[in-house]
Amino acid sequence: MSSESEAIPPVQRQLIVFDFDWSLADQDSDRWVLEVLAPKLRRKMKDLKKEVQWTDLVATCLKELHEQGGTREQIEDALRIMPFHPAMVRGVSALKSRGKTTFFCLSNANIIYINTILQSKGLETLFDEIVTNPAEWDPSGLLKLRRRIDPSGPQHDCKVGCSPNMCKGDELDAFLKRHGPEFDRIVYVGDGSNDFCPVLRLRKQDIVFCRRYRGLYNLIQPYEDEGRLHCGVRYWTGAWEAEALLDQL
Repeated sequence: MSSESEAIPPVQRQLIVFDFDWSLADQDSDRWVLEVLAPKLRRKMKDLKKEVQWTDLVATCLKELHEQGGTREQIEDALRIMPFHPAMVRGVSALKSRGKTTFFCLSNANIIYINTILQSKGLETLFDEIVTNPAEWDPSGLLKLRRRIDPSGPQHDCKVGCSPNMCKGDELDAFLKRHGPEFDRIVYVGDGSNDFCPVLRLRKQDIVFCRRYRGLYNLIQPYEDEGRLHCGVRYWTGAWEAEALLDQL
C-alpha cells in the first residue's frame, strides 16, 4: 500500500490535513522561539518535558521569557525567520490554486505562532480551518497560551497516545462532521507520534504523507508491515519530495 512510484488517482473532492511543526514548517515552533531568544529556557524545556504537560510547559516558559524582558516583537521576528522550505510553499500554493482541495491544519502548536508564520510566507489564506491551542497577546506583550482542552473540564479518552491538550483523531472526526458530505479522499501530512491517532482513522482510499525518521514513521512502519494500516502511505524526507507528492493530487 505504499509504493513510492504508484500514481495517486484523481478525485473530485479531497481534504488535505497538515500538521504544522516539522510537517508544513521545517522546525518546531515551540522550541525554535526559545532557541533564538532564551537558550536557558530552552534547556529548561528539554529537562522538564517528561514531567510537565507540554502545552503547560511552553506557557510557563513564555511567561518567564516575558519576565526576562522578551517582547512580542522579538517573538514575532523569531517566528518569521523560522525555517520554512520554499518547496513546501510552492507545493501547497499550487495545490490550493487547483481548487478541488479543502485545507485543514491540525497542530499542537498555537494559533499565534501558526498565523504569524503563515502570514510571513504569504500563506494566510491557505487553510479553511486551523485547530490548535489557543493563545493571545495581553496588553503587556505576554503571549498567554493554554490547552485546547481545558485541564479543569472533561478530558478526551484517547487510548492511542494523544497528549492531554488534544486528541487529533477526535478533532479530525469533528471536522469531517462539520464539513460534510464525505470527502472522496483525505490526505494527511504529518511527522509526529501525535499524528498516529488520526492516521489510524483513515480509510482505504485515503493516504498519509509521512515524514521519514520521526515519531510517526517509527509507529507506522510495523503497522504497515503487518497490514494493519487501512490507508495508503507515501514517505518523504525533504520538502522537495513533499512538493512532488502534492503535485500528484
